[in-house]
Amino acid sequence: MPIATINPATGETLQTFESLTQSQLDDKLELAANTFRTYRRTSFAEREALMLRAAEALEADKSRLAQLMAIEMGKPIKGAVQEIEKCALVCRYYAEMAKRHLADQVVETNATRSYVHFQPIGPVLAVMPWNFPFWQVFRFAAPALMAGNVGLLKHASNVPQCALAIERIFQQAGFPDGAFQTLLIGSDLVESVIGDRRVTAATLTGSEPAGRSVASIAGKQIKKTVLELGGSDPFIVMPSANMDEAVTTAVKARTINSGQSCIAAKRFIVSTDVYPEFERRFVEEMKALRVGDPLKDSTDVGPLATEQILTDVDTQVRTSVAAGALVLCGGNRLERAGNFYEPTVLANIPADSPVSCEEVFGPVAMLFRARTIDDAIEMANSTNFGLGASAWTKDPQEQSRFIEELEAGCVFINGMVASDPRLPFGGIKNSGYGRELGEFGIREFVNIKTVWINEQQTGQSDRTE
Repeated sequence: MPIATINPATGETLQTFESLTQSQLDDKLELAANTFRTYRRTSFAEREALMLRAAEALEADKSRLAQLMAIEMGKPIKGAVQEIEKCALVCRYYAEMAKRHLADQVVETNATRSYVHFQPIGPVLAVMPWNFPFWQVFRFAAPALMAGNVGLLKHASNVPQCALAIERIFQQAGFPDGAFQTLLIGSDLVESVIGDRRVTAATLTGSEPAGRSVASIAGKQIKKTVLELGGSDPFIVMPSANMDEAVTTAVKARTINSGQSCIAAKRFIVSTDVYPEFERRFVEEMKALRVGDPLKDSTDVGPLATEQILTDVDTQVRTSVAAGALVLCGGNRLERAGNFYEPTVLANIPADSPVSCEEVFGPVAMLFRARTIDDAIEMANSTNFGLGASAWTKDPQEQSRFIEELEAGCVFINGMVASDPRLPFGGIKNSGYGRELGEFGIREFVNIKTVWINEQQTGQSDRTE
């Protein structure tokens, strides 16, 4: 895939970029290694000042950066501005909390002193996707840099200007040269970067196949990885749910970022007692969504990021309909320039159809009926993914069962699944492993070192006379 800015709303190629040569790539890896040797010795106070300046740089330029996202991957402008604001939030969170999260932890043993000490490990490669081109990067970069590591970014090839803009933000904030670098390279060079002795670990947010590839490459090098992969998140509605909130949130949860989110709700599992009402209201609100130019504030759903994604979604829907799925609304790509797809709702979905067992990365919702809470939990867990889950009920016993029995990295009760700098984020099963964000996220790429000290008593000798 070429490294290029192709406007998904028009199909126009706006700018192309050359991949780094092997010599240029080697220079950047050497710079990262050299920078780490000195940057790791900076104090938390020094890093905090730099990270706060990065937050200020984001906020000061959020309109332009948001437009850049809209142009490169089609994000509706309102969501793009919110994404930049969230990036500033994660910078401020780790600027404030890194010292506390990485403070020595005293442990009582038979030693005079013993404690756990957290140290940075070196240059970390981040292989990042296009769908949240700033947020995915900053939720890695903020904790990694505050821990004393340095970052290397291999971003998706369709958002090169976003990737370069992120590097400039850290430069403007005053981080030393080489503390965070964007590598404009194709996926064919990822293996050599992970295998390079100067790179200590890797993290990837993306597809399941990409995760398997990076994990396999890093495993051969005995290097740690954190993976956040796909999702087929359930959204469960029980009879006691607040229907107004459930329906409104369901529409937002399915169409956020035009449906291109790993933690977007995709499978709506609704109790038979309230299914007819939920279906009617959900379909009405999906039909009312405005599809169009991502640069307009009035747009709810923009274009899909690439023509291939549009083709994939269209194929998944058509194949599922041919297998027996019922289209309640939408179901077609729009006949206009750009990668636009109608907000779509499907029901009566065969178990072996593509939309039932694959992640659908577009504004396509699947409705299922559940007779009991046991049915709902079984359906929710009947997937290879386990990223997030949302359940709507006022019943405390039902809430407890969902929390305990849903197979997911996060469970939201009466709310939409979302990432939060204060809470760990990640999945289980084929959705990956490891955690980003919160206290646990900043500890993924550190050496958790045990320190045990037995101090000699004053005036005593350890020699035998």
